[in-house]
Amino acid sequence: MSSETSTDSQALQPWQFFVLVGLLAATALVYLQVFVWHKDRPAAILLSLTAAATSLAGLAMYRTFRPFTGTLEQTTPDMLGGRTRAGLEREKVLVLRSIKDLEFDRAMGKVSEKDFAEMSTRLRLRATGLMRQLDVRTGYREAIEREVERRVGALPATEQACPACRMTNDVDARFCKSCGARMEAA
Repeated sequence: MSSETSTDSQALQPWQFFVLVGLLAATALVYLQVFVWHKDRPAAILLSLTAAATSLAGLAMYRTFRPFTGTLEQTTPDMLGGRTRAGLEREKVLVLRSIKDLEFDRAMGKVSEKDFAEMSTRLRLRATGLMRQLDVRTGYREAIEREVERRVGALPATEQACPACRMTNDVDARFCKSCGARMEAA
């Protein structure tokens, strides 16, 4: 764990500050109400709840106005071909559902065989294209490896290229997963 990540978790977070202030205010009000002013307990409970609500309102205001300071870091979603991964997955589900509905409509006799063949081909090509886009290697593994490298430094090699076909294989592979050629010992 680096020093920058360990000190961030030990600092007082804004939500902790507001909770602490709310608890201290509620405790002080209950003490004053019951022991100093000798008033009834329902009023003390009401004052305590008012202090807690004020603390939560302060936290809400802080969270509302914090983005205007520009101190938040911007996170962008995982982009594949100009679209987010979640968008591609959503479209894939919709296309697969459309194929299922089309097959049901053909079984019910609502769609002719000619129309079914045309629409089915188009939908299946679209689904295949979406699945290929989602299977692109620039996914979670590379993002995780980049983050680990950023935090701890470079890791040892996990892949090696086949001398015959240049296919990437695991570093401990004895044979190529593509052509079956014997891998050279590293």
